[in-house]
Amino acid sequence: MKRLIFRTKRSMVIFLMLLFPILSIAQVVTGKVILFEDKEALPGVNVLEKGTTNGTITDIDGNFSIHLKSPNSTLVFSMVGMIKQEKRVNVGDKVDIVLQPDHYQLDQIVVTGYSTQKKSDLTGSVTVVSVDDMMKSAENNPLKGLQGRVPGMEITANGNPSGAATVRIRGIGTLNNNDPLFVIDGVPTRGGMHELNSNDIENIQVLKDASAASIYGSRAANGVIIVTTKKGKEGKIKLNFDAYVTQTFYNNKLEVMNAKEYGQALWQATVNSSEDPNKNNIGYTYKWGYDDNGEAALYDMYLPKYLDTDKTMLTSDTDWFDAVSQKGLLQSYNLSVSNGSERGDYFFSLGYLSNDGTLKYTSFDRFSARMNASYHIIKDVLTIGENFSVNRTSEVQIPDDNILDMALKALPLIPVHTVDGKGWGGPTTGMNDRHNPARLLYDNKDNKYAYWRLFGNAYINLQPLKGLNLRSSFGLDYTNYYKRNMVHSYKTGTLNNDLSSVTLGGTYTTKWTWSNTASYAKQIGVHNFDVLAGLEMYKEEQINFSAYKDGFLVETPEQMWPDMGIGTSKVTGGATSYALLSYFGKANYAYDNRYLASVTLRYDGSSRFGKNNRFGTFPAFSLGYRISEEAYMEKTREWLSDLKLRFGWGQTGNQETANTAVHTLYVTDYGMGDPTWTSLNGTSYDLTGKGGTSLPSGYKKVQQGNPDLKWETTTQTNIGLDFGFFDQKLYGTAEYYIKKTKDILVQPPYLGIIGEGGYCWYNGASMENKGFEVSLGYRDQTPFGLSYDISGNISGYRNKVTKLPSDVENSYGGNGKGDNILGRPINSFYGYIADGLFRTEEDIADHATQNGGEDLGRIRYRDLNDDGKIDDDDRTWIGSPHPDFMYGLNIELSYKNFDLSAFFYGVNGIDVNTYAVKSETDFWSINDVRSNKGTRLLNAWSPSNPNSDIPAITALNENDEGRLSTYFIENGSFLKLRNLQLGYTLPRKISEKAFIEKFRIYVSGQNLFTIKSKNFSGVDPENAGFGYPIPTTFTVGVNIGF
Repeated sequence: MKRLIFRTKRSMVIFLMLLFPILSIAQVVTGKVILFEDKEALPGVNVLEKGTTNGTITDIDGNFSIHLKSPNSTLVFSMVGMIKQEKRVNVGDKVDIVLQPDHYQLDQIVVTGYSTQKKSDLTGSVTVVSVDDMMKSAENNPLKGLQGRVPGMEITANGNPSGAATVRIRGIGTLNNNDPLFVIDGVPTRGGMHELNSNDIENIQVLKDASAASIYGSRAANGVIIVTTKKGKEGKIKLNFDAYVTQTFYNNKLEVMNAKEYGQALWQATVNSSEDPNKNNIGYTYKWGYDDNGEAALYDMYLPKYLDTDKTMLTSDTDWFDAVSQKGLLQSYNLSVSNGSERGDYFFSLGYLSNDGTLKYTSFDRFSARMNASYHIIKDVLTIGENFSVNRTSEVQIPDDNILDMALKALPLIPVHTVDGKGWGGPTTGMNDRHNPARLLYDNKDNKYAYWRLFGNAYINLQPLKGLNLRSSFGLDYTNYYKRNMVHSYKTGTLNNDLSSVTLGGTYTTKWTWSNTASYAKQIGVHNFDVLAGLEMYKEEQINFSAYKDGFLVETPEQMWPDMGIGTSKVTGGATSYALLSYFGKANYAYDNRYLASVTLRYDGSSRFGKNNRFGTFPAFSLGYRISEEAYMEKTREWLSDLKLRFGWGQTGNQETANTAVHTLYVTDYGMGDPTWTSLNGTSYDLTGKGGTSLPSGYKKVQQGNPDLKWETTTQTNIGLDFGFFDQKLYGTAEYYIKKTKDILVQPPYLGIIGEGGYCWYNGASMENKGFEVSLGYRDQTPFGLSYDISGNISGYRNKVTKLPSDVENSYGGNGKGDNILGRPINSFYGYIADGLFRTEEDIADHATQNGGEDLGRIRYRDLNDDGKIDDDDRTWIGSPHPDFMYGLNIELSYKNFDLSAFFYGVNGIDVNTYAVKSETDFWSINDVRSNKGTRLLNAWSPSNPNSDIPAITALNENDEGRLSTYFIENGSFLKLRNLQLGYTLPRKISEKAFIEKFRIYVSGQNLFTIKSKNFSGVDPENAGFGYPIPTTFTVGVNIGF
């Protein structure tokens, strides 16, 4: 019996010993963690079994293996800078986890100017931009990808192939240059972002208030945008290839009249003005008369077969918008290689972008190369490095900014080409002398500029003691701009030019920045502080030249060089320069991660100002209070992850004036123009008073110097609140600011009574902006694996001019009698109030006189002063070009290998001046009589169409309806689906078989639809005039990583 029991126990032990490994294996879960954007492996990710202390971390390849304590568990995946993710697992599962970057992570490191800080320690107004969101837009300028994504930052652009954009941070703060300062890898610059390859960008921070931006002092009044480019990372060598192809469409074309409609409108206009329509001198012949009611009636109309007596131009029905436009094509290809180790790192990239615009023969090309590298000479002590890029851009721009206006005005009767297909169609006798816009674009196709730019810095970093960092950086921004502009001889109808010419122009600019900083950081218990002091020198030099020659016998690009011309030669050139010397310091302090303080001081000297005011001092301070870290908030930490109150005050400067503004200037002037002008204004003349070009020249004064010229100073106060709930799933910020600028630089209009040298710069204006900014987002993951992040922002500001010198008060609108721009937004519209149309004889009889222009179907203007007549005293302020608020909404979804994003951008409460377009679509007689018009005019008021709001067609403008009035000021509010993108990432188990780390393909569209105000009569409120059209685009792209 005992033997049986012994054998039984022994068998059970053996059985359990055999079972234990099997159970151990069964309790294991394995998998891999990768990054959402590029699907690269993520080493160092914490993997924790929820509710226990059981955990592990991923290896260098992102792999993990964990023994579960419970058969059914939830694993929590977390990493600094990434959004935490939970995954329900069963024993034996093999899972793939995709982590997304946490752009709102409190421990995220933010570049704030010469230094970095944790996001949780920030006390100034700084927005961290999601570069991944920005890259979803197929834009050759990274700034356009930021539109609507940064509260308080307004970006405007048209569809120009180069992608040039205008940026305004927290409104307009000066009467001069309002562009922000860009700092790329520590090197300051004023622009050129469209030359930067978006694929090279690692992160972007926007410093909006003075407490954040004042470290840049004299150039930070309009805000600072800090761009940091990519570096190599430790691990395997990374090889990435990105490409996309985009088709662009000009969909928002203005509807213009065809030949038949134009003939009908011409007949109506002349009949309404009691003129004979058959004396139009254009070629139309009308059969018309009066009906039984005495109303004029058109029965038929005829056109000749040829427009000219030589029979070279067939009468046509040309759609000139089609003649000048095309489907555009944008292509982008980027290749990068990067790696890193304990000894250093490198990032090398090559890029090519080509953009053929939606207007014919316009294009933009960019070649880029970048090399970022750092070398650790002595580990943790001495590092040297460099960040340099070389770019070559070239562009064929439109030959005239009004090319679309020309397309509207060109008569549809005129053919694009002559009957032989070689010549160009043009106006004939009796027609307006408007150029053939198709010819202008074609003749301009070889007028391409070439622009080279070498940009970057080299630096040395020394850390002799723990916490002490000494850094010296030399930055260089060298540009070489060259353009050849050829003007060809031509004959288009009655227009001709027999003189061909070429102009060569070049500009060479060298900017260098030498920055030297010393910083020290220390933690003593609950006290954290860091200080920084620096010295910076900046120098900018520019040389330009221009050479002109005319008289070419052969007009080909190969022959049109100055040496080949036989006509007049002209050569001009010049140079200019300025310099800055700056001292600056900054100190940050944090107590127990709750109480935060920052102080900044910058002392700048500029050669642009006089010796009496050459240097300016720009102080700033900010405070932060992390309420969520207080002990009494302990009970809220389950749902309140962050609550921080911020306050900042500071001053920044602006020196955007001419380099020679402080000097009295004298110039020579041979006066080679109008003989009368030469005698009066030239400086080369003989004893008889006759000017000439061969006599020795004297000098004349063109500017009076001002040695007391000084800095513009912007003072800004900012209050902000940062908050986060449920482990930052719900997050946001709210801010309010007051921004005041004084001593704004102005140049009053030239006063003839002063005599020569009447121009003079001086400080004399003030401006104020008050505004708010709010951003809010929520992100989470559903139980079935759908990840989502929905975020939005809204911002607005109110601008007003608070002071202007008396001699410039009326330069910005007003009546010259005390009603001026003071107290109102800059660039506000001043004019008449249009009170509809005169629709009955009683309307006319009961209304004030309008200089004899009142008639049925004409605009009725409001008599504001009730004096019985409409004159200049009835003008008032009728609109503001500043929006009430701007907003953006971003939606990000991802499920398994699919991702979907949608971005909406909108502007509300903005007034736009549509005069340039509406004067051509709603009127026959106020601008370019007998040029073509828009089809809206076909719905003009008439006795048979009495409910129309479009004035009656007349050949004469007796009511002076070209005056600026509310008829032309319209609501430009809009909401656009700016970008929609769908992507698919190939599963790793498939891509790895081809040795591919990641493979993502995507399709996207931009500007897919627009919701606009019902009161807007144009086609695109974002581009209300005749600017280069903003296209609708469709893109197919691929991201491949090895």
